[in-house]
Amino acid sequence: MKLAFLFPGQGSQKKGMLHYLPKHPVVDEVTQQASTLLNKSVYDLDSKEALTSTLSVQLSLLVSSVAVSKLLESEGITPNFVAGHSVGAFSAAVAAKAIDFPDALKLVKLRGELMEKAYPASYGMGVITGLSGKEIKKIIDSYFTKEVPVYMANLNSPCQTTISGSIIGIKKILHFAKEHGAKRADILNVKVPSHSPLLQSVSTTLYEALRQVHFHPPVIPYSCNRTARLLRSAGDIRDDLAFSPSYPVMWHDATSLLYEHGTRLFIEMNPGNVLTKLARKAFPQARAVSVEEDGLENTTVLAQRFFEQR
Repeated sequence: MKLAFLFPGQGSQKKGMLHYLPKHPVVDEVTQQASTLLNKSVYDLDSKEALTSTLSVQLSLLVSSVAVSKLLESEGITPNFVAGHSVGAFSAAVAAKAIDFPDALKLVKLRGELMEKAYPASYGMGVITGLSGKEIKKIIDSYFTKEVPVYMANLNSPCQTTISGSIIGIKKILHFAKEHGAKRADILNVKVPSHSPLLQSVSTTLYEALRQVHFHPPVIPYSCNRTARLLRSAGDIRDDLAFSPSYPVMWHDATSLLYEHGTRLFIEMNPGNVLTKLARKAFPQARAVSVEEDGLENTTVLAQRFFEQR
């Protein structure tokens, strides 16, 4: 039996997320380091007003999830695999020891800035539950226009898919999805058209920046956002981080791969429990917990018992 750390992406953010991290010297070390590198307190990033910025959201997610993963590692809890959803892939790369946290922080800052500048308004994402990916693709293909483009984005589960593009176009697709039997169809709290061809220029610039950063061979296998394959080389992880913004996230396939490789405990880093809920539904024979939802102490005890039993 194996353990995987899951790192959440944009959409999991919440007001005060950094203020409510576990009280621990390791967490303090990460937040202080981030504040020094950013030349501002990270605790200014998670207010309601600040989180209207894609940049603040992505930085907050990185700091939050890296802090908790390092805390768990300090308690002797080391994963067999890591996987990060969207910007969470940078946290996963840090946990895999493929990239140093200061470099990840610098790159996520650039990523957020590029996304905001590319589409400062009128674009975003939506989520559809209750229809298959094929059904949603058929709807998009039927109503797609270049004036208000919409694309498939995150394939989170067989019955949950996010779409990305023009807000006007997204609202139309959500309307048609409801007419075709979707259980839910909602606008997400994401201000940019992530994981779509609209962000190709972001990927191109990010790739050039990533080439200037030193990557290490990962100590822990990293499940790829774009291809749902385990990556074991520095170059492959670099490419995934660069091109992920302009490609769909194959999340269900990426976590299914971990289950097939023996993962029976999934632990989601802060903030939230979105990935935990997806794992519980997809893999009922496994255990999935969220540090925020289940608590640090309970999560630590569960992981230690898991190590004793395997």
